[in-house]
Parts: sequence; structure tokens; C-alpha cells
Amino acid sequence: MKKILYIGNKLSQKGKTDSTIDTLGKGLEELGFQVVYASSYKSILLRFIDMIWAVFKYRKTTDYVLIDTYSTLNFYYAFAVSQLCRLFHLKYIPILHGGSLPTRLKTSPKLSKAVFNYSYKNVAPSLYLKSHFETNGYTNILFIPNAIALKTYQFQTKNYDTVKMLWVRSFSVIYNPSLAVKILKALKDENIKAELCMIGPEKDGSMKTVKSLAQKLQVEVEFPGRLTKKQWHKKAQDFNIFINTTNIDNTPVSVIEAMALGLPVISTHVGGMPFLIKNNIDGVLVKANSVDAFVLAIKKMMINKDNTYKIANNAKRRAEDYDWDKVRLKWCNLLR
Repeated sequence: MKKILYIGNKLSQKGKTDSTIDTLGKGLEELGFQVVYASSYKSILLRFIDMIWAVFKYRKTTDYVLIDTYSTLNFYYAFAVSQLCRLFHLKYIPILHGGSLPTRLKTSPKLSKAVFNYSYKNVAPSLYLKSHFETNGYTNILFIPNAIALKTYQFQTKNYDTVKMLWVRSFSVIYNPSLAVKILKALKDENIKAELCMIGPEKDGSMKTVKSLAQKLQVEVEFPGRLTKKQWHKKAQDFNIFINTTNIDNTPVSVIEAMALGLPVISTHVGGMPFLIKNNIDGVLVKANSVDAFVLAIKKMMINKDNTYKIANNAKRRAEDYDWDKVRLKWCNLLR
């Protein structure tokens, strides 16, 4: 039995949304791997100490160390853990996350090389990140997409008599949640019946800002907060368009989930989104931070319903590429 130490922010029990460490970790356990995690401490300092201690503690029994690697503060724990793995001659695998990671390659070239040049393999969950890493000279990159258990998603054909928008993400400024409220206001200003539900936990104070904006613009927005996957999937049955307003992105699982559920996606044309969605084929891509672009795309979806149904069905087929039954084979090949 292969033993894996998984390093990342396992904070779903602390009010955060499920991340790769939760979903991939569980999937690997079901495949028979023995997985140990670090860390679930809420404190950043305690979490970092726990990660370092876990590498030391399991250095003689671990076959692979998986490291969730982001571009922000988390990049530094990935750096520290990777260097400790090098010291103990452990096979470590950074799992690349976030639309801003290519920028980190440029702003921290020496640290990046120390992390990614000596890894057993770097796993890119999007072709967007894979292409950027290869452009920067890294060759040990393997594309393994984020996965969903497709059989648990109930595809639903939608009715488009009224605009019912769903937004699912952590409330963070980089995801531009305020844009969703502005889109709702613009639709109502054109006397278009529209609803908006924004699901997700607070991250950096953006939820408070968005709620204040909704009040200022005098539009009603539903804020259920953080929901489990099962809860928001059930909620999605009452909505017919998924909007992704982000300014920076990779390949968000929430978008893939929306595609699997039958929600046609309108997303900003940023980061890895063009690698996930073919414009006007299995979704719609629009200019970032543009209320007018979103409103126009929404009106087209409501008017040309046959094309919207076609987009939704194409999206479902696209989501099948991310089914765990397919993705797990790539992980098995890598780890066995």
C-alpha cells in the first residue's frame, strides 16, 4: 500500500469550501492509498509548523508528498516543504493552483526553480497552467484535471422565461463578486425580471462590500453563505444561468460542476477559462469586469433558447472529461 503525505490547507471543517486536498484526498483513499494530511489548524503559523513537522515525522514511511501550491502566501509553505523533502530525498509533487501562479514564476524565479525543478513531477490541473510552465522552461509537467464524481450530478434542462443567475465562489476581491450585483441592477434597469443568488463563504471582507452594494443599488440578492456541494447542487435546480465574474482564474471546479448540472455558463475571458470553455459552443466568454458584456450575453441566452439548450448539452459532454472515473487513472499511473 502506497503511503502519501498530503500538504495543504484542509480547512473545510473551519468554514471554508472544500478544496483539492478534500476531494482528491478522499478519492485517493478510496483507491487504496494511505493518506495523511497536514494541516487543518486555523492559525497560519500553527498550520505551517504542523506541515513541517509532518514531513519530518513521516519522512521514513512516506512514498510521495503532495503539495497544494498557490501563488500567494501559500507559495512559501510549498517552498519550505519542498526543500525539506529534498533534504530527506522524498518524492514530492506540487499540485499547481490559481490563475496567478504564472506571475509567481516571474516574480520569484529562483524560489520557483528550487520548488519545481527538483520535484518528482509537477501536476497541472489545467492546460492553461501547463502551457505557462512549459513556456517558462519547465518540462516535468503532467496534466491531471480537477475531478468531479459525475454520477452524483443530476443534469437538468432549464426554463428560460426569467433570468435566474447563480454565482458560486468564495467572496474574494479577485473573483469580483460586486460585478454580479451590478449585472443584476443593469438587467432590472432594462425591466428584465431577474434573480441572483451568491453562494460562498467570506474570505477577505468582500461579502460585506457586496451586501452594501446591493443595498445601495436597491436590488435583492440571496446570500445563503457557505453550502455543502449537495446543498448548492440542490439550490442550483432553481436557477438557469451560472455567472463567473472573476478577474483572475484557473479552471474552477464550481464552473465544471455548473456545466454538469445543466447551467449554461457565462464567464469572463481570463486565465484558464478559454482552456475550459469554447466560446458559444459549451459556454460564453465575455470581457472581464464588463457589465454590458454580461447583460448582452444573458439577453442572447434568453432570446435564443434553442442555442442555449445546445450550449448546456455541449457543456455536459465537456464536463464528462473531468469525471473521477477518468481522472483517477492518471493519478494511479503517476503514483503506482
